[in-house]
Amino acid sequence: MGDTLEFNEIYQEVKGSWNDGRLRLAKQNVVYKSSKTGRVDNIPAAELSAAQWRRVCLGHGIKLSTSSGHVYKYDGFRDTDFEKMSEFFKANYKVELTEKDMCVKGWNWGTAKFSGPQLAFDVNDSTVFEIPLNSVSQCATGKNEVTLEFHQNDDAEVSLMEVRFYVPPGPSDEGQDPVEAFAQNVLSKADVIQATGDAVCVFKELQCLTPRGRYDIRIYPSFLHLHGKTFDYKIPYTTVLRLFLLPHKDQRQMFFVISLDPPIKQGQTRYHFLILLFSKEEDLSLTLNMSEEDVERRFEGKLSKNMSGSLYEMVSRVMKALVNRKITVPGNFQGHSGTQCITCSYKASSGLLYPLERGFIYVHKPPVHLRFEEISCVNFARGTTTTRSFDFEIETKQGNQYTFSSIEREEYGKLFDFVNAKKLNIKNRGFKEGLKGNKDEYSDSDEDQHDAYLERMKAEGKIREEANDSEESDGESDESFNPGEEDDEVAEEYDSNASESDSSEGEGGSDQEEKSKKKAKKPKVVKEKKERKPRREKKQKDVGGPKRPMSAYMLWLNASRERIKGENPGISVTEISKKAGEMWRGLGKEDKEEWDGKAVEARKAYEKAKQEYNESSEGVSALAAKKEAKKKPAKKEEKKRKSAGAEKEKERGGGGGGGGGGVGGGGNDSFKSKEFIETSEDSASETEGKSKSKSKSKSKAKAESKEESEEEEEEASTPHSSEPEESD
Repeated sequence: MGDTLEFNEIYQEVKGSWNDGRLRLAKQNVVYKSSKTGRVDNIPAAELSAAQWRRVCLGHGIKLSTSSGHVYKYDGFRDTDFEKMSEFFKANYKVELTEKDMCVKGWNWGTAKFSGPQLAFDVNDSTVFEIPLNSVSQCATGKNEVTLEFHQNDDAEVSLMEVRFYVPPGPSDEGQDPVEAFAQNVLSKADVIQATGDAVCVFKELQCLTPRGRYDIRIYPSFLHLHGKTFDYKIPYTTVLRLFLLPHKDQRQMFFVISLDPPIKQGQTRYHFLILLFSKEEDLSLTLNMSEEDVERRFEGKLSKNMSGSLYEMVSRVMKALVNRKITVPGNFQGHSGTQCITCSYKASSGLLYPLERGFIYVHKPPVHLRFEEISCVNFARGTTTTRSFDFEIETKQGNQYTFSSIEREEYGKLFDFVNAKKLNIKNRGFKEGLKGNKDEYSDSDEDQHDAYLERMKAEGKIREEANDSEESDGESDESFNPGEEDDEVAEEYDSNASESDSSEGEGGSDQEEKSKKKAKKPKVVKEKKERKPRREKKQKDVGGPKRPMSAYMLWLNASRERIKGENPGISVTEISKKAGEMWRGLGKEDKEEWDGKAVEARKAYEKAKQEYNESSEGVSALAAKKEAKKKPAKKEEKKRKSAGAEKEKERGGGGGGGGGGVGGGGNDSFKSKEFIETSEDSASETEGKSKSKSKSKSKAKAESKEESEEEEEEASTPHSSEPEESD
């Protein structure tokens, strides 16, 4: 038998709803921690007086009773857990774990027994049901009837509103009415708050953010009374989970936060947090409405009858002593501005996020408290509206997500280091860190890890700083510019009458200088254009040469392509490449050496073929060079002949006009007169239509003109069919 026994997924009934948690049985105590609220029940082993093992709706459960009158019930055990738990109770607690059967007959007539904080309804000494009296909110009596009303739980799907007991008439043991006796027993243990007696102390007109308004806070021994102009709230100290004291970002105010479960109600609104705002400059002298002996006996030195100091210190000190809970303050976190909080927005309202030693808390609208143990992962995301901020997302194990947006970019490094130090799982670490996170939910994040997002944010910051520096340097250069030194340039650029200003330098030079100074506040800086480097001529691809050899990977890919297609039917071309890349990276060293050897052999074969091709192509290239050399002079002669033919055409066109008409051969269509050349330049389309529609020439050309036209026809690249026109 070990020193401890631990059980997961153990449930505790809280006002009609089941809250799961963990139960640990140790030699010194019994500890139960709720997964939902984080509340801890610590039962010392010396106070355990009785233990029962019972069959309940969630399998089996235990009922633990203490000498102080408290009762604790936990369900969710298995049938096999009874033996080891019974032995553990006998060995360590000296208490026997007895089996107790519940009555399931369905009878509604029995005996009501008050045992400590519970009302048990028994039939033939078997318990039918039990009512925890601290769940009773109201007790009303009638003729032979007692009605019990219960506190509602928002988390419960079905809630029990009230129960009525019929009490038969007859004198009780003490001679009083049995209905009144029954009601008194209920009210003595019920959670019915009645403001009887004097308050221990009163704080006047305190500013409250949730619920909003100014309230007088009256401190009673068992509850807290908020009295406002419209609403009153009575808060039992048993419903207080935690106390927080948080400094405001302006360092002049303080938040005092009270976490409540169950929350206080105002209509359909539920307030899980009570937030008070104090100024550090407000002081208070407080006197408790108790004698010094009572204060010493009740609070054991935590409070004194007369106290003075800051208002927030007095309130937090009194609450700590009465609630008997520690006050949580921010830890070692320090933001970019030197404060212990981060300005951000949650659900479209601005507030402050406080990184604590064991969680995060956001104030104030709506307040949110998240413990590290209920956080699944966090995520740093780029802001949706601007790049100067980012979002911080928190995802809980229950699947809820909280997004705190509009956080300044400068806070990223501090917050990232804090999350790393607390070993929270960061969702967007990257591929490698993501694999580690899957193996271990709370992986070690103290190692130096490359954060791509942080590097990108730093790079953007450097670019902006350089841009600001350049703007400042431009401004300085503008201020130091003297337009008097460059009068000519300024006049040309800003003065519309530049020539006049130059001519009137002697008369009104000073006036022109003043005008040019006013206009030339920001002269244009002409940047010298850098000479572009000449583009490299592209090498012409030798089509007839040998092909370059493939790499080892490509050789392997060509050999494995069909096999990949067969193993993955319907795979696309791009997916084949991705799949092949993954398979190639997974090959062993010996397999890769085989393909590397094949690649080396292919390279040698290519070099050998290239050398042979170059040697064989030398003769061919020399022959081609000779042909090119022959073509060049022939082209020059052809150009000269064309230019000479054009001059002759002009001369002939002029002579034909003076002689009374141009003549041409009957079959020669390339002759052009002077008039035809002019009209063809203006409208080529019209001349072509006329030339096609005309019939053959009426006159015959001379023999000389016929021979010359034939020579021109051979020289011309495109023949023109034209008929000579009769001159005026």
